[in-house]
Amino acid sequence: MPTAPTALLISEKLLPSNKPAARRVTDTNGIEPLIRTMLKKHKTPFMIIRKDQLVRQYRRFRKALPSVTPFYAIKANPHPKIIRTFINLGSGFDVASAAEMKAVLALGAKPEKIIFANTIKSEEDIISARKCRVKMMTFDNEPELYKIAEHYPGAHVILRIKVDNHRSVVNLSLKFGADPDVAFPMIRKAKALKLNPVGISFHVGSQSKNVENYLQALEITSNIFNQAEEADIPLKIVDIGGGFPIPHFDGEIGVNFERMAAQIQKQIKLLFDRKVTFIAEPGRFFAGPAGILVTQVVGRAFRNNQNYYYLNDGVYQDFSGIVFDHCKYEFKTLRRGQKFLSALAGPTCDSFDTLCMDAEIPELYVNDAVYVKNIGAYSCASAVQNFNGFPPAKIIFA
Repeated sequence: MPTAPTALLISEKLLPSNKPAARRVTDTNGIEPLIRTMLKKHKTPFMIIRKDQLVRQYRRFRKALPSVTPFYAIKANPHPKIIRTFINLGSGFDVASAAEMKAVLALGAKPEKIIFANTIKSEEDIISARKCRVKMMTFDNEPELYKIAEHYPGAHVILRIKVDNHRSVVNLSLKFGADPDVAFPMIRKAKALKLNPVGISFHVGSQSKNVENYLQALEITSNIFNQAEEADIPLKIVDIGGGFPIPHFDGEIGVNFERMAAQIQKQIKLLFDRKVTFIAEPGRFFAGPAGILVTQVVGRAFRNNQNYYYLNDGVYQDFSGIVFDHCKYEFKTLRRGQKFLSALAGPTCDSFDTLCMDAEIPELYVNDAVYVKNIGAYSCASAVQNFNGFPPAKIIFA
């Protein structure tokens, strides 16, 4: 793509009154009219969370994987209205701490609809789980079993195993998961400690576009189930984790949830008894498509032979997914016209706060809106509060 001519950019910067009017083009899915309406009511930055998209993603999941009960991973986005939406839809919840556990319970979730899916838990959090009657929790090492046995006798424990994360954007088997060859001895140990070993869990990594990861993990899990059955320690729950991918760019290739789900469903029917209960921990898949982040240009410059635009939201705020989630976003504008390769940066005084060096966008002016779709997960949830005095975006539930 071409870069904007230097002379033109300087002359227009000095003559803001010559700023051309933006040509309004209504998009087919109604996003831009919604953004324009919200811009009249709210200051930027703001994050629009669309309830209809939350419901749509939940129903897509249930239709594609009818034998799998979703437990929404609230770390993706713990906004109370999102949690309430999924409570009303019948979802379970994946929590990683006592604080998350208490938050979903306070909003009306039932203890039996919660899995404490952190394999390393503090003693205090285990005690909190017992007091809250949240029985189901994961582990992946023997010392954790001793902690659970001491502070929550009779807890229902699920062993997380290490599985292949090939071609996943974020590898989640680096930090967690027991090797499959020690799975059965650990289940037997849990039984000896008077705990209730009920199942196996795994996670194939975040944004996994490789269905083979799931299929291989299910085969490994099936073998462990057979071992436990032969030893008269029948298991009854399989937690297939999360990692279900969503597109971040229009027309993105390689993301087809329904096709992936059909193969997973087939493998489940092939390898497991109908009495086995299957659960999953979708986070991004549920919350991601619901989010639209709207920012505005607060400054512009011409550096390194390209336009530089400074937005009022950055990597320390709602673009934190660029850092913590290895995520890339598609930047869109309400302005139309010839597109140039441009750089986008956040508002802080840190050069690290750079969002993109090759965004293809029209020439922009101060106060022009820049928005990103599919950013409802791992964005505002991991934002830093008020770094450099810049708060995260306001959440608008629509």
